[in-house]
Amino acid sequence: MELETKQTISPQAAAAILNSISDGVFTIDENWRISEFNRAAEEITGISRHEAVGRPCSEVFRASMCEVDCAMKRTMETGKPVVNRSGFIIDAEGDRIPVSVSTALLRDESGGIVGGAETFRDLSEVEALRRELTGKYQVGDLVSRSPAMRRIFELLPQVAASNSTVLLCGETGTGKELLARAIHDLSPRSEKPFIAVNCGALPDTLLESELFGYKAGAFTGATRDKPGRFAQAHGGTIFLDEIGDISPALQIRLLRVLQEKQVEPLGSSSPVAADARVVAATNRDLEKAVENGEFRQDLFYRINVIRIDIPPLRERKEDIPLLVEHFVQKFNRIQGKAVEGVGAEAIALLMAHNYPGNVRELENRIEHAFVLCENGWIKPHHLPGGIGRVVQEQSDIGQKNFQEAVCAFEAQLIRDAVRENNYNRLKTARALGIHKTTLFRKMKALGIELPGVDGRSRRRNKVAEVHRY
Repeated sequence: MELETKQTISPQAAAAILNSISDGVFTIDENWRISEFNRAAEEITGISRHEAVGRPCSEVFRASMCEVDCAMKRTMETGKPVVNRSGFIIDAEGDRIPVSVSTALLRDESGGIVGGAETFRDLSEVEALRRELTGKYQVGDLVSRSPAMRRIFELLPQVAASNSTVLLCGETGTGKELLARAIHDLSPRSEKPFIAVNCGALPDTLLESELFGYKAGAFTGATRDKPGRFAQAHGGTIFLDEIGDISPALQIRLLRVLQEKQVEPLGSSSPVAADARVVAATNRDLEKAVENGEFRQDLFYRINVIRIDIPPLRERKEDIPLLVEHFVQKFNRIQGKAVEGVGAEAIALLMAHNYPGNVRELENRIEHAFVLCENGWIKPHHLPGGIGRVVQEQSDIGQKNFQEAVCAFEAQLIRDAVRENNYNRLKTARALGIHKTTLFRKMKALGIELPGVDGRSRRRNKVAEVHRY
């Protein structure tokens, strides 16, 4: 005679087992409220078990699939488990965490459904590796995969390590202040202040007092001492944006500060040490301004020690999908939304635009779309109304429809890539992330012709030089 025995696990043992699992695990009851929440779930979400238990799971996770296609809900409705579905959650800091989710039903002894269990795995490291393999580079809030920007990123650690003055040149909206912040954050001065001053936003009298400060009684209304921006940035970095807009008189004072490393507040007779690393920026051609007598030559040489030219967005359109992804994550975090991303048709419209306002304009367009799109995917009708008209007005071949606009952009992207890679077809294909035969097929379909000799030969290099000029 055989005896059948049943062993039950105590709540303490069950909790110990759950906490030993490296994946996040939580369970819900029939009212969709969290009943268990393991240690890994706490670490991934940044939310303690005490805060999570008893709350609806959608409030805790704010996941991409909660609103649209909840994995747990599907399991509850069909009785079938969901395995390794990709999505993301918003953690306690507001950051978007990529995860894979699996679900199962919880039943009582009679087989009735009493809730559900879900496991989720943090895919942040996998996502980071994927981005690295696909050529994505990110420094601070700057993100790019274009060769020109990648060269800048590779140079940044050396630039940041030095104490030399840096001049950032680029059109409005290209991200000069973000690059200046990245230099500061990578430097030995990162623990000290980063002070930004827009030199073009203030008249000379105000700008002078802002930069150098003043003593009480220096002018009417100066009832107390006020330290200037150079003093506030002591030990750190001062960012002088739009430096090309300051007057010749103020240029002389700024030159003395850079030469002597001292500032003299208004109304003071004794100078004060100015230990601040200077990063300047301009959207003007300062060399031409020097020739025209609008900018002092000696000041130009003083600030032009290390020069970085930031290319406009229209010259690196391969960055648009990455920037869009970055802005989607940013606005999801800020606005507490669960927008999945930008749909293919909307991306094509965004990539066909010429962006006179550069990255700032792209960010504004995504923010506009977020106002109209609550969740799911951003579609063309969520974008600002004028973008389609702008694309058509700027088209060089007078596109009459959406498909022609996409083809025109694709052709321009390929032409830019082959020039960037010295007409080497294999390197061009790799840079574009496509196979060499796919590149040939697209070039033929788009009517793109290249010289007969590949960029790997000396003769090809000479031909490339002829085409470059």
